[in-house]
Amino acid sequence: MSTPKGIFLELIKPDGQPERQLCQYEALHMCLTDPINTYLRGNRKRGTVSKDRWGTTISFPEDAPGPIPVHTPELTVCPDVTHWKDTVHVPDLSVCSEGWEECRTRSRAAADAEGKLLAGFMGTGIFEQCHFLMGFEDTLTALYEHLDEMHELIETITQYRLDYVRRLIDGLQPDVIFSHDDWGTKNALFMKPDMWREFFKEPYRRFYGYIRSRGVIAIHHADSYLVPIVDDMAEIGIQVWQGTLPENDIPALQRHLSGKLTLMGGFGAAIDRADAQPDEILAYARDALARCCPGGHFIPSITYGLAGTVFPHVDQYLDQAVNEYNAGLHIPVTPLPAVPKREIGAAKAETVQAAASAQESADVFENIARALERGQQKKLLTLCQQALYEGHEPGDILSKGMIVGMNRLGEAFSANRAFVPEMLMAARCMSAATEFLKPLMIVEGNEPVGRVCLGTVKGDMHDIGKNLVKIMMEGSGIEVFDLGTDASAEKFVDTAVENHCGVIACSSLLTTTMEEMREVVKLVHERGLQDQIKVMVGGAPISQSFCDEIGADYYAEDAGASAREAVAILKAQKAS
Repeated sequence: MSTPKGIFLELIKPDGQPERQLCQYEALHMCLTDPINTYLRGNRKRGTVSKDRWGTTISFPEDAPGPIPVHTPELTVCPDVTHWKDTVHVPDLSVCSEGWEECRTRSRAAADAEGKLLAGFMGTGIFEQCHFLMGFEDTLTALYEHLDEMHELIETITQYRLDYVRRLIDGLQPDVIFSHDDWGTKNALFMKPDMWREFFKEPYRRFYGYIRSRGVIAIHHADSYLVPIVDDMAEIGIQVWQGTLPENDIPALQRHLSGKLTLMGGFGAAIDRADAQPDEILAYARDALARCCPGGHFIPSITYGLAGTVFPHVDQYLDQAVNEYNAGLHIPVTPLPAVPKREIGAAKAETVQAAASAQESADVFENIARALERGQQKKLLTLCQQALYEGHEPGDILSKGMIVGMNRLGEAFSANRAFVPEMLMAARCMSAATEFLKPLMIVEGNEPVGRVCLGTVKGDMHDIGKNLVKIMMEGSGIEVFDLGTDASAEKFVDTAVENHCGVIACSSLLTTTMEEMREVVKLVHERGLQDQIKVMVGGAPISQSFCDEIGADYYAEDAGASAREAVAILKAQKAS
């Protein structure tokens, strides 16, 4: 029988014929203790808050898959990208010259003894480093507003990564470099494919090109939806995409790629729960294996960027399912025939602008809607002023122009035709125009649709998804009371009651905090408020079945759906 290393090497060959499936990270001995990694990340401990060598404040919650940056006006390293050179200081890796021989000898011996590949680990990729320094929202909007400065900052980070990987390969002499950089959510890229290509493709071509030039295997982790750029990933030298979520339609990708890229993943976070039962885990894993393994160039694994589930019992049954699958193999795995590229969607997503008519409408409300969709703040304010001069009511400008544009953008976002930066820029436009109109608006007829209490549940510090929901809800005319992150059930319910909110909207990214949503629902019922306040849930690990299980009223798949559902609920409440 081949070693795990031998099977892995066979899997990444275009015409490889491995004798069995690998069991998650079975083929990789991950070295996390090399001198650079220890220098950069050695103070990151579960349950603590620390600073990294760039100066970013890092929180590592208990039972979370990984650490996250913390951004406040006081803590953000680079609050103004136009002056990034004044605040961003690249770590000096030359101080990491000692300890390489001992680390290399120990790690290589362990890898060889287990028949594994020795993997060097590099966290916090180029895009991630940008938003670790600046904040997620400011990073994405800066890609539109400050192109020159972002190109300069990205080039500086790229040079740092090239220096880092050179030292790592020289010192550790690994078989594999395992590099992290998340580029999207579970349903969409963070940005337009062309924007990713403009800012990140060439830096990564140099990075992975260097790795390949040294005879080292290139693995990229991104537990994201990346279908629109998957051809680019293969082109720039990535050999294994670890973290491939089921939402990417793995069988279709296998047919499309025809061996150009090996996919590693298929076991999403939805199954990594404290209450996940053996039969449920086995059924989930067996289904994934049956769908994905026959297409070849696939390594089943949890989609996190390191081995191991949050709840260890889940790993046990995932591994059991893989072993069962291997026991039933009688014939070699044969890749499925290729299909036309169009089967998995066009590489270039339609933009909001292309969806609109080529000839601008004479209707001032339509022009207002389009300006907001495109993030054109100056033009939007000019159009609002024009509409007022023409005698249009401020409330009509808001409802017939701006909210229409925001709703269309939300629909485009849900359909992966618009991306997070467009949402953020539209939100800024909405805020500026609303402030302009507010003094002129008459109370009658211009009341908000209703009120929503929004927050990320107790124990969870992630706020990107929650912030997008806030943008869409406010853009739809809803008054939002934002609790931020780590909000208890009592805080949700008390705030909703005090402010007469018709909806409580709970967000969660971690499977370990999902159960807090159950506590919110329970408290609403204990206080007899279920007829007055509806509970909406959402987030990466949340599903309709979980919503039904905990007794929540509504599940929303994304920010656009959250806003549409909330508007419908609030209007129904007003009508009753």
